[in-house]
This record gives sequence, structure tokens and C-alpha cells, in this order.
Amino acid sequence: MYLYILYLLYLLTTYLGLTLSLFSLSSLFPTMPLLSFLARLLASYASLLLCAIFGVVASIALRAVGHHRVSQWATARSFKYTMAFATGVRFNIVSGSHYLSTRPAVFIGNHQSELDILLLGTIFPPYCSVTAKKSLKRVPFLGWFMALSGTVFIDRGNRETAMKAFDGAAGEMRRERQSVFIFPEGTRSYAAEPTLLGFKKGAFHLAVQAGVDVVPVVAACYGGLLSAKEWRFLPGEIPVKVLPPISTKGLTVADVEDLTRTTRDLMLKELMELTASPMGQKVAVPPGSNPVASPAKV
Repeated sequence: MYLYILYLLYLLTTYLGLTLSLFSLSSLFPTMPLLSFLARLLASYASLLLCAIFGVVASIALRAVGHHRVSQWATARSFKYTMAFATGVRFNIVSGSHYLSTRPAVFIGNHQSELDILLLGTIFPPYCSVTAKKSLKRVPFLGWFMALSGTVFIDRGNRETAMKAFDGAAGEMRRERQSVFIFPEGTRSYAAEPTLLGFKKGAFHLAVQAGVDVVPVVAACYGGLLSAKEWRFLPGEIPVKVLPPISTKGLTVADVEDLTRTTRDLMLKELMELTASPMGQKVAVPPGSNPVASPAKV
């Protein structure tokens, strides 16, 4: 056990030393974006691991006192501040923050990259849970935290079990006034320009079934800060707008397709306007860069 602890400390100090060295080198050689990219990448992974461990402890402690439904909110906020310190990247709500108090609701957002975990850190309201693919449940620390804190796991390869998961979520939303956050694109777009992938209907089926509002959240396209293709990962502030709640009162399953389409059209319009704004241009893809979405993953 003693040797194991020493080995773990050695790995941690090596990781920290490498990360700090890369930050120092990136300051000395600002024309080498790879240094900044690697430094912030390592800092992001360390922040995620640290906050996942905190999330496991917080979930156990809050569950013991009957407040486990706020554990994802508490962990999200810890990640927001940890990432701001470690990488200098922030999401900033520029309008509509009061709509985050809508409860219960299905919150939805555009999904650009892994950095959107930080978006959740900024906008995530109390008494809200995320949905996630079932495979994440097996990831050490992160999966443990998600399972303990009430994440709705979805088996994307099995429609029947996925629908059962949504049925259970709808019931809990009505009973406990618990909200849910979903990325309706279903996967990351890695877009270098303001665009959205097609929306899956699950979030909207859930909102109609539970009889709750849909609250769209739109983050400006931030390809100017993060691009795996161009080895770019820079500090900056990404503007976010929370749009007014969309009522599902009186809607049925027959209305889900129209609800999905009109909501996507609304979010795309806001995404383009927000990215074109002075705040959005600070984090958009720089002029002269190749505006082609990269399939690479950070």
C-alpha cells in the first residue's frame, strides 16, 4: 500500500509538472499553438477528474442528508470555477439567466465539443439531472458520480430500453419537480461555424410526456478558442443566451415533430446572431482559417 501511494504521488507530481511546464513554454513561444493546446488539455482532464472525485463524495454526503438532487448542481459549479482557474475558459450568460429557475423543465443546448461540460458547469440549475449514454456509467469516478447523482442513462442502441428510461424520467419530473438537461443533437458537432446537427426527438417527447416547458440554451460557436484540427485551445469568455421557455401545454405526441423543428430553427437563428455579435466574434474562428468542421475529438 505504501509503495502504491508513493507511485500515485509520483504520477500526480509528474502530471502537474508537465502541465505547468507546457503553460510556461506556451508563454515563451506564443507562435506554437500546440504548447497551449496540450497545456489546457491536460489541465482540463485534471479538472474533470478532480471534480468527478468531488462529485462522488458530494453525492454520497448529500444523499445521506436527503439532498442528493442538488449534487449535480454542486459538482457543476465546482467544475466551472476549477476550469476557469486551470484554463482561463469561461461561459458567460449574457441574457435570460432568470429562465434557469424554470422548474421542472427540459433544458436543451447546442453540443459543440467536450468543452460543453463547462457550459453545464455555468448554466446547470439546482434539482436538475443530465442524460448520458449508458457506456459512461462504467467510467471510473465520472460514471460513479453520474450514477450516484441520478443521471438518466440512455442505451442508444436499444429503443425499447431508451423509451423506458424516458418514461421513468417523466414520472420523476412530475413527482419530484426534477428537471433534465439534454443535448438534442445527440453528439458533438465540432463545428467551426454556427450550425446545428439534426435534433433527435427524445427531449421533446419527454417534455410533452411530462407536461413541462422546454428551455433552450445557446452558446456561441467557439471554434476560435478550441479546435483539435488546428491544435488550438485558448483562454476566453464564451457568450451564452438562455431563451424563454417553450410551453408544451396541450401538446401531444403528434405535435413532437413540429416542436422539434421549430425549436431547432429558433436555436439556429439565435446561434448565428450570437456568434456574429461582438462578444461572439471574440471566440469565433479567426478570419482565414479553414471553416470546415473537424471530426477529431479532444
